[in-house]
Amino acid sequence: METTNEIVEIELYDKRQPMTGKMHAEKLANTTFRMIDNDIFNYRLTLGTEFETRINNDGRHEIVKILKESTYVTRRFFLTSEFSSSEYRLLGDEIVRHGGHWQVDFGGIATINLPEHCTLDIDAIFKIFEFKPTEIIDDWE
Repeated sequence: METTNEIVEIELYDKRQPMTGKMHAEKLANTTFRMIDNDIFNYRLTLGTEFETRINNDGRHEIVKILKESTYVTRRFFLTSEFSSSEYRLLGDEIVRHGGHWQVDFGGIATINLPEHCTLDIDAIFKIFEFKPTEIIDDWE
């Protein structure tokens, strides 16, 4: 995903969860932003999601509405020590080659973003290597 606007760190409050977190986002306008990666705690805010904010009484950005949902398919997994970090990096490189994005948070939670019509089959790759990670399912809605 190419960015042409300034990357900023914002303190963002989401009253739906309710939580506040600092994150980096692409600033599209004064109170409009696009996610440049995935928020680990707020599953609404994934790579490419565009949202509008307002400054609340605490001086923080507060989500007013999601303007555009991410076009990526996002999945999260708990990693195990069964594979080395270099083996995980090989998978990450393959994801990037297919136009996707991957990140690891807290050393053990992998988030994978793949374009909607991507031909890379993560489940088939897991099956080949007999890797059975626990998938983290968003049951917020």
